[in-house]
Amino acid sequence: MGKSSLINALLGRRVAKVSGTPGKTRALNVYAVPGLHPFYLLDLPGYGYARASKTERAAFAGLLRHVITRPRLVGIVWLLDIRHDASAGDRDMQDLLAGAGARVLAAATKSDKLSRTRRGEHALALRQTLGLDEDQLVVTSAQTNEGLDELREAVAVLVS
Repeated sequence: MGKSSLINALLGRRVAKVSGTPGKTRALNVYAVPGLHPFYLLDLPGYGYARASKTERAAFAGLLRHVITRPRLVGIVWLLDIRHDASAGDRDMQDLLAGAGARVLAAATKSDKLSRTRRGEHALALRQTLGLDEDQLVVTSAQTNEGLDELREAVAVLVS
């Protein structure tokens, strides 16, 4: 369960199409999120394990650069698979986000796939490698709902 599963769990309803194959998101999907502070959630294609041509990857990168420079952007929720060490692509993304001056909240997904001890070790390694503050990373699982309340609260702070 990846990005789409976490979006659905976070919003409490099925809005994002879930697939068993990573990298299926190929376009910018926009979801209106009602509430005390309504906002739009923009779901962009992933960059890590997506099977995409060089042309598609270049288009994804252009879309990302466009989105992160939008004046109305209040923050970014960056999904990272907690099972994997930070990749060169993750470090590049951190540099891009930092350069844009965007407020970033990282959600370490798929925590249910690791033991509690390994989760803590991997979360610490991600924070250290990517230069994230402790309150910038939330360990989550769409399967077990771990961290979803904390993630919702952190997103609410971003959009308020």
